[in-house]
Amino acid sequence: MSSNGIPSLQVDGTGLNVTVIAGSWHEEISNGLIAGAEKALAESGATFTTVRVAGSFELPVAARAALEAGADAVVALGVIIRGGTPHFEFVSDAATSGLTQVSVLTGKPVGFGVLTLDDEAQGIDRAGLPGSREDKGREAAEAALHTAVLLRSL
Repeated sequence: MSSNGIPSLQVDGTGLNVTVIAGSWHEEISNGLIAGAEKALAESGATFTTVRVAGSFELPVAARAALEAGADAVVALGVIIRGGTPHFEFVSDAATSGLTQVSVLTGKPVGFGVLTLDDEAQGIDRAGLPGSREDKGREAAEAALHTAVLLRSL
């Protein structure tokens, strides 16, 4: 894991409405991701709501619905852990491609906080939990906020 080069994206999110959408799998990790995203959003001054979907496969359709309903940005959070079947590749690709497509089609940012992992320990280390080395929920929220502010200025 490389956390070298992480940008500082502290942004004034006042006036932005953000929806955090998180998958329900691997609750300890996903709860950590949500906590990091919500903390970053609260610190920025943005307003936000958090909703859960069944899993990472459902993130794109929920993200599109939130953006079309008026959200300025979405923070998509999920946890996909490799198993012994091709399921990992299919779900990872569908979530990644789907969220990219939603962002391009709506013209609004989607902060990408979907963890694709070999094992649960990698997720714990990235979830912003006590002892974690990274906080991917916070990073995804900061990226969404930064992009939303940038888009407003263009």
